[in-house]
Amino acid sequence: MNKKFLKNFFRLKFVFPFLTGLTAAIAIIIGLSLQQKLKQVATEKNSLERRFASIAAELRTIKKRDEYKINQELQQTIKKIESTYQQAVQVYEKLLDLKTVSKKTEKLDELLTDLLVMLSKKNYASAEAGLNLLSKKIEEEKNKIAASFVIPQNVIQSNTPPGSGYQRQVVKTDIGEFLVDVVSADLNSTRVIVDTAADSDCRNDCPVLSLADYVGRNGAFAAVNGSYFCPAAYPSCSDKKNSFDTLLMNKNKVYFNSDNNVYSTVPAVIFSGNSVRFVAQSLEWGRDTGVDAVIANQPLLVLNGNVVFGGDNEIKRAGKGSRSFVGNSGSTVYIGVVHNVNAAEMARVLAAMGMENALNLDSGGSTALWYGGYKVGPGRNIPNAILLVGK
Repeated sequence: MNKKFLKNFFRLKFVFPFLTGLTAAIAIIIGLSLQQKLKQVATEKNSLERRFASIAAELRTIKKRDEYKINQELQQTIKKIESTYQQAVQVYEKLLDLKTVSKKTEKLDELLTDLLVMLSKKNYASAEAGLNLLSKKIEEEKNKIAASFVIPQNVIQSNTPPGSGYQRQVVKTDIGEFLVDVVSADLNSTRVIVDTAADSDCRNDCPVLSLADYVGRNGAFAAVNGSYFCPAAYPSCSDKKNSFDTLLMNKNKVYFNSDNNVYSTVPAVIFSGNSVRFVAQSLEWGRDTGVDAVIANQPLLVLNGNVVFGGDNEIKRAGKGSRSFVGNSGSTVYIGVVHNVNAAEMARVLAAMGMENALNLDSGGSTALWYGGYKVGPGRNIPNAILLVGK
């Protein structure tokens, strides 16, 4: 046997036990380290659990404290104030609308005053019940006025508008008879313009004029109130007094509310020379300044001879009253007022008169029609108007 091999063999014989012992020692050290880590993790876990338990206990304590209860009660009070305030504003504005057709509102005024006193004393439940009752009484009074409306005697009955000029007439429909004040004009000899009290977009404290003022400064022979706006008398309009939101191009070729996408789906009418175009949504119209006038409002009542509005959930359009409109048949333009109707009924009246297209305008306290003087109105001062001027 090789002596060198024997020598190395005996060396390994002593090294293997040493390596084996070293490995075991390392394993023990690692095991101890893992145990320490596990104990540390367990300790941290227990610590976190104790902290969570402590936080939960603190939260329960806070909820029992007076400050928390006071805050919760304060939030509830704020909600009650907001709710009853909004309700009071809505009822007050309904009362304002009633005042445009009735002067007998003293008892309703007194009831509203009493309810405002209740609100000042934080008697929200009673005030809310009272506001509901007042709202009901206002509606009852409006219905009573509508039911008592009588068409004046000696008014001609005709479903045909005048060829030109002004006429008061009774129109027969399948839903009854209605009183209509209407002005007709031929666009071959008449230009339709829209005038505004403001020179450009206005969001609050906007200027307004009477319909007579618009007529005077434009030399118009006829005029009607224009689009919906936010009257300064309404509390809900406090931050947008006398402003309007819909598309309009005035006589100076200035477009209003071009950037208002919210109202770009509102119908519009465009006058150009001897032609008229009605669009179901104002977004269908660009910003052409080559036309005479553009004004948007809602709803569209008649389109291509068909009634296209049968009513909706808008309360102000559902109530009866005097309502303004603009329409056409071919190159003849019509402006006027239908009395004691809701918007859906007006659509049927105008269709019965043979109008091809018709658009609802503002109504209520803004309703006004001019032809050599006020035929209806004068109504409140308004931010815009539709005018008929000779070419």
